[in-house]
Amino acid sequence: MNPVKVRFAPSPTGYLHIGGVRTALFNWLVARREKGTFLLRIEDTDQSRSTDEAIQAILEGMRWVGLDWDEGPFRQTDRMALYRERALQLLERGQAYWCICSAEELDARRQEAQAKGAQQKYDGRCREKGIRNPTGEAALRFLAPQEGQTVIDDLIKGRVVFDNTVLDDLIILRSNGYPTYNFSVVVDDALMGITHVIRGDDHLTNTPRQIPMFKALGFDVPKFGHLPMIMGPDKTRLSKRHGATSILEYRDQGYLPEAMINYLVRLGWSSGDQEIFSLAELVEQFSLEHVQKSAAVFNPEKLLWVNAHHIRHGAPSRIAALLVPFLEQSGYGWAVKAAPAGWIERLVVMLRERARTLVEMAKAAEPYLAQEPAMEKEAVQKFMTPTIAPILDTLVQRFNDAQDFSKENLESLFKSVLDEAGLKMGQLAQPVRVALTGRAISPGIFEVVDLLGRDATIARLRSGVALARGGHS
Repeated sequence: MNPVKVRFAPSPTGYLHIGGVRTALFNWLVARREKGTFLLRIEDTDQSRSTDEAIQAILEGMRWVGLDWDEGPFRQTDRMALYRERALQLLERGQAYWCICSAEELDARRQEAQAKGAQQKYDGRCREKGIRNPTGEAALRFLAPQEGQTVIDDLIKGRVVFDNTVLDDLIILRSNGYPTYNFSVVVDDALMGITHVIRGDDHLTNTPRQIPMFKALGFDVPKFGHLPMIMGPDKTRLSKRHGATSILEYRDQGYLPEAMINYLVRLGWSSGDQEIFSLAELVEQFSLEHVQKSAAVFNPEKLLWVNAHHIRHGAPSRIAALLVPFLEQSGYGWAVKAAPAGWIERLVVMLRERARTLVEMAKAAEPYLAQEPAMEKEAVQKFMTPTIAPILDTLVQRFNDAQDFSKENLESLFKSVLDEAGLKMGQLAQPVRVALTGRAISPGIFEVVDLLGRDATIARLRSGVALARGGHS
């Protein structure tokens, strides 16, 4: 048995979407579990649609989710001579032939077959012409078997059988000299030593076209596994309207790479009832045997739930490092630079229970980074009243005079002010919360005080007293 070698081979004709990332992930996990090789190949022979920007976005997306590759990235446009060499080899063996039918002729015949309800495939009229040196435009076609069956023992779907009568004499070299997808894939997978081809089941119909090419070229046929499609919540094929945007857009929306990996692996694979996985657990537990045959359904709310879990349980130092760019985008780069060591981690710990994404966390962090919190009008009108001003002033004086600014002592001082004023906790806590954060909802008051520190706490409470005294008629 050869060591396992798998590949992810995206076409750089658009963004790297979550379906592509899931395919890459399943291949990566097979390679890591089997201590094999994971190869990255860019299939860029479609020159009219491939772009360098898309290639860079693919590489950036792969790096962001942490799917490192052992070989590559290879580009098919760097391997053109190989494809031509192998195609002409098939011609010499009588397993390919030149076709001089024009695009217009082929289109007319397709329309004629469609009108008759006949199979729409090349009718083979150049197959027996024996053209050796075409003078005009000509494409090279593979001589596909027309008898018997092609059997695929699919690693996921099981045994799949195709009658060879449906196979077309596919073009393998276009008239411009560029190879077609089905041919270049076969040459690359063979010469790169790919042992397992794991891809979406939209490629299942390509497999019986490719297997005869492997055999005609004298190559071993790899094992195939076709992953179930990802559907939208409405059970239609996943598209942009369902949220199937670039993987980098999920990054920009504040999702964690480990949460994306965790969620995507569960789209079509399971291990008992477990929902949350670390990467190490996935490498240990993943198996194609537990990949389901039916389509998976993308659920944005479930993705948010998984992301929130990883935010809550991730190492504060890691979450803080991921949060910093979002704080900088919000205009608080100066505050991040001025923050003492470990302060952003403490901020994360305080905010992580309520934040589902890093964008939400950055928004919730604004009151603690700003020099003065932005006041919510409704909260001010409801809680910052002239009646509460003297009581709030008393609290400020007690806090200011306190030698011990610990949580325990501040809670004691807070309770004494409540008792003296005959107030319930919420009657004073809400005005204090608004004074400190500008909002009616925040983490616990003493957590906020601990994060802000003595000077900022007292300054904000004094501003709150002045605000309450001013009235809001």
